[in-house]
Amino acid sequence: MKSIIAILVFILPFSSFAQQAKQQRKSGNPLDHLPANIKLVTHFGERADFSPDNKHIAFMAKSFGDAMVYDIETGVIRCLTCNVPGGAFLRVMHLPTGDYVLIGPEKFENINISRSRDNELWFLSKEKGSKPVKFGVKMSEGMAISKKGMKISFSQVHAQVPEIPEGASRLVVADLDVTGGTPKLLNMKTVHESPDRNCTLEAADFYDNDTKMTFVCYEPNHMASVMTIDLKTSAIVNHSKKPETYNECEGIFPDGKYTLVEADRQCDWLGGRRGPWNIDIWKLKLDGTGKDYVRLTSFNDYDGGKASNPVVSTDGKYMAFQSANTNDPAGVGYGILLYKF
Repeated sequence: MKSIIAILVFILPFSSFAQQAKQQRKSGNPLDHLPANIKLVTHFGERADFSPDNKHIAFMAKSFGDAMVYDIETGVIRCLTCNVPGGAFLRVMHLPTGDYVLIGPEKFENINISRSRDNELWFLSKEKGSKPVKFGVKMSEGMAISKKGMKISFSQVHAQVPEIPEGASRLVVADLDVTGGTPKLLNMKTVHESPDRNCTLEAADFYDNDTKMTFVCYEPNHMASVMTIDLKTSAIVNHSKKPETYNECEGIFPDGKYTLVEADRQCDWLGGRRGPWNIDIWKLKLDGTGKDYVRLTSFNDYDGGKASNPVVSTDGKYMAFQSANTNDPAGVGYGILLYKF
């Protein structure tokens, strides 16, 4: 018996060390270790968005900067907003018409104010030389845009709309009218409200013929859950089903059965700070169980690396996403990549 105990005492420390070594992140750059189905297409930029015909990818050159567009066939990049002096946009997204919606402040003041209080919607025609025109509506973070019609959704908090109580948030759905000289939002309707910071809302994607929508519920301590709302019944479902973890949905598959998620679930074995810092891209089935969760990228296997801000092409064949650094604010990226499913 004593000999067995002695052997166990000798083996266990080494077993523990081996387990710890298994969980350590690697040194190096994840861009130097891309699998065959992932291709780096730009060496700068962030927040990609596919055109309706999947021939172009719009993206931001940097946070509070200019909107760009990348031609997938030719590799040519052109600037969409370089004719706007001091442009300080945060996001660019396609409408089904091929026109664009921009998100950002009129001018940059500082990161917090410009990203929250002064964040607003702009319309940009696809005609070359066009300049952004305000919708006259302020909103929080990102938005959902229908791939079938001129319907959008966005969230608002107290910083943009003072009558919303401090800490509360709401999801708004509206129709776009860009036929006249001044773009307008019509039929604005609040479809869901949160009374406090236990769940701060952000719209993500429409699906099921625009009858449902994914959205993010940001929770205390930098956690988040993937949620959906049925726009007919107002029924809410939590699909990520893992408290005290980070799950932010961005990008949905054409059939509406799966969504892409920025998630920190690899921290279960890699360790590290939970939340929007140590994230990779996962694929989640929207069945309400939270069990069908598949990891698609492994950037967070490397020290300081993460993959973020994914979108799916309208034909479901590709994902565009960005290379990012764990030390930077959410949304900051260092190049756009194409992932072939």
